[in-house]
Amino acid sequence: MFGVNRRAVACVALAWLLAGCSSPASPAGSQAPVFSDPASLAAVDLAGGGRLRVVATTSIVADVVAHVGGQAIEVSALIPPGVDPHAFEPTPQDLGRVAEAHLIFVNGFGLEAFLETMLVNAGGQAPVVSVSEGIPPRTLAEDEGAHDGAEIDPHTWLDPNNVLIWVDNIQMALTAVDPADASAFAQRADVYRAELRLLDDEIRQQVDTLPAADRLLVTDHAMFGYFADRYGFQVVGALLPGFSTAAESSAQQLAALEQAIARLGVRAVFVSAQIVPDLAQRLAEDTGVRVVMLPAHALTGPDGPAPDYLSLMRYTVAAIVDALRR
Repeated sequence: MFGVNRRAVACVALAWLLAGCSSPASPAGSQAPVFSDPASLAAVDLAGGGRLRVVATTSIVADVVAHVGGQAIEVSALIPPGVDPHAFEPTPQDLGRVAEAHLIFVNGFGLEAFLETMLVNAGGQAPVVSVSEGIPPRTLAEDEGAHDGAEIDPHTWLDPNNVLIWVDNIQMALTAVDPADASAFAQRADVYRAELRLLDDEIRQQVDTLPAADRLLVTDHAMFGYFADRYGFQVVGALLPGFSTAAESSAQQLAALEQAIARLGVRAVFVSAQIVPDLAQRLAEDTGVRVVMLPAHALTGPDGPAPDYLSLMRYTVAAIVDALRR
């Protein structure tokens, strides 16, 4: 199919996955997209005609890819809107889509724990591109919940400036696979970059209405680190240790978090809309804080408040600022 050696490209895809999703990103300050094997992109054969078939792991990645690719690509998300990527399990239909894809975009930084096994099972020819490649990674220390040393924070999209790097990576990959549409990719990428910069300005203006002392975040798991670093928030703690919703918290950790909430006067706990907030409800009852649900990990679908990435960020920031305003 499409004239590419399946065994060779599958090996390239797996090597790319391991480099893009399991190892640290490029050195801090690096803005240039970095790919493990750019030759694998140029090797993709589009001779069969039709649009470039692209699979993205999350609905957020798929949305950004669609903005750059436009009508030249056909993009679908593996993880449906409203589903927690930390707990996603692929179906046989998902394996089929991966096997037939020309190109796969992943968030990277370990978010897609399911993908390495999935690639092996699906086969296929598609190179794998980590959109987060080149973003200086945040890490979690062992005493903050990490296992087997430092863990990389995969929630890069919660800072729009990181998504600017996503756009660089996406544009480069699409151009390498489909150079005939390079000009269209570049134009669409430039338009979207301008929208992301405007979004960053809007977020700063909203956050500036909050006194620095009120910018306190408690979440269900450690997901707002990049956001907090960019916009001057203090992350007080999380109900679950680590960067994944699959983690478990001890009674001692929860007690320490409740003490910190009382001491600092925290006003709200922010919970991913994809997660049943049992622990958050208990925390609210114990401390009197407000529980605010956010669609932080996935888009909501066309009828929800966050049908695209820009809407997701605007909704999230408005909810945070409203909950913390005195």
